[in-house]
Amino acid sequence: MPKNNQLSAAEIAAQAQAMEDAEIQRAFEQGITTLRDLISPSSIEIHSAYFRLGNKYGRTLYIYGYPHSLLTGWLSPLINMDEVLDISMYVYPVETAVVMKNLKKKVTQLEASIDLGAEKGKVRDPELEAAITDAEELRDKLQVGQEKFFRFGLYVTLWADSLDELNFVQQKVEILFGQQMVFSKVASSQQEQGMNSVMPQCTDQLMIRRNMSTGAISTSFPFTSADLTQEKGILYGVNMHNNGLVIFDRFSLENANMTVFAKSGAGKSYAVKLEALRSMMVGSEILIIDPENEYQKLCDAVGGSYIRLSLNSDVRINPFDLPKIVDSEDANDALRANLVTLHGLLRLMLGGNQIAANGQVVPALTANEEADLDQALIDTYARAGITSDPLTHQSTPPTIINLYDTLAHMGGTGPSLAQRLRKYTTGTFAGIFSQQSNVDINNQMVVFNIRDLEDELRPVAMYIVLSHIWNIVRANQKKRILIVDEAWQLMKYDDSANFLFSLAKRARKYYLGLTTITQDVEDFMSSKMGRAIVANSSMQLLLKQSASAVDVLSDVFKLTDEEKKRLASFPVGHGLFFAGANHVHLQIIASPTEDELITTNPTKRV
Repeated sequence: MPKNNQLSAAEIAAQAQAMEDAEIQRAFEQGITTLRDLISPSSIEIHSAYFRLGNKYGRTLYIYGYPHSLLTGWLSPLINMDEVLDISMYVYPVETAVVMKNLKKKVTQLEASIDLGAEKGKVRDPELEAAITDAEELRDKLQVGQEKFFRFGLYVTLWADSLDELNFVQQKVEILFGQQMVFSKVASSQQEQGMNSVMPQCTDQLMIRRNMSTGAISTSFPFTSADLTQEKGILYGVNMHNNGLVIFDRFSLENANMTVFAKSGAGKSYAVKLEALRSMMVGSEILIIDPENEYQKLCDAVGGSYIRLSLNSDVRINPFDLPKIVDSEDANDALRANLVTLHGLLRLMLGGNQIAANGQVVPALTANEEADLDQALIDTYARAGITSDPLTHQSTPPTIINLYDTLAHMGGTGPSLAQRLRKYTTGTFAGIFSQQSNVDINNQMVVFNIRDLEDELRPVAMYIVLSHIWNIVRANQKKRILIVDEAWQLMKYDDSANFLFSLAKRARKYYLGLTTITQDVEDFMSSKMGRAIVANSSMQLLLKQSASAVDVLSDVFKLTDEEKKRLASFPVGHGLFFAGANHVHLQIIASPTEDELITTNPTKRV
């Protein structure tokens, strides 16, 4: 019999069931929540001046106008604004040949306009002349490949929880732009296109662009906000780039040295005193050489030791003291190192190296005098029972009076050297540095005041005090900061400048941070040792400077044109703070209590 091609009732039922199951499966799969479902907003509303995405309100602005020149980092305040916003930049390269052709046509039109105005007797138009100059300068740079040309689009989408808040954020942004002569508009009736243009899908649907050269467009680089905040350290001030706090530990750098440059009245002593006060709170000891009696109020407030050096005071510092070093590699070289220090000190006492009219250096001592002085120093220590053996270093050290006696009774140039030293032993300057030391610096803050010393004696006193502090530092290592105010006085003489540089170079080994402060930038930086001290300082603070000092510092610190301009016009308490490879515009701010302790003028606050 022939085969029946018709489906049986059972087969038809099975197919129907399979189709029903497939339909149920499709319905089930459609009901599964996908990742897109999870991240998608519940709704979107598009209005002419804003849009609503779920519960959030948004508004897109576009930038349509820029000033004649833009400062580097002009977009940084917007990046660091404490508001929720999205920024999108579109950069389109343009063929140089096309730009050159258009510029040539533009220059021709501008020159024709000037000629036409001259024929009609009109006064010169500075705007037209400036436009020609800019165009010609751009043509030259394009021709040699120094500049490229681009079309630049900048869009900002603001977000808020309500329409009123959105209007408030828009006002803040427009004020910020307006301060820099940058003009923005709401993408009216194009909010959907604006939203899409700022979304991370790289589709420029607004297509509002501005011609810019490489230099101009580079100023819009957004990541210009330097951050100098660490987990530990002290507060130096407010970062004016992003309103963040500059919290830094100077001992975390390769060395803890710091140089401070500022003109008189710019706030350098204020800044250093504030740092000293806050450093004490984290356990640092502070040692200060104070030439102008600026630190007494702070010292008294924290219970420090204020040591006033003058010819009439009872304070005595013996430059022949040796460091009390025990079980150290330095112990064997303690006497030799102090002999070298004394050589420099005695040259300073005897007038220092002088500069002749022809620019040659005239040494304070001849070669024979140097040799005789060296032998006299060794003999003077030997008569006190002190030799190169560290075990003898606990003996009572000699004084300059003993050196005078040694020189007076030896042959060669000894007697003449003794006569030149007489004013420090029995003459005008006798007493202060010719007797055994009675200074105790066992305190968290010690200030050496040298204001009442004669001008001739000040560099000598600073040298001796530094030497005394250095001996203490080497003998008992603690976390210390040494502040040398008006350091330019030491830089005037080769020996004192070399000694200060030696401290800067070796300070880290002994857990010491050296801070040098000066207002005489030109003299300090014209010295080879001055530049070396800056090179050996991982931190610098540059406050307001005179015009001549700005050029000197710009060469040393490689400042930009904008930084040079700011450095000459900073308000009091503002400056550039360098820490390692980073630097920021810093504002120094103290609490009312701190301000009361450190200000030198109660009627004016930094």
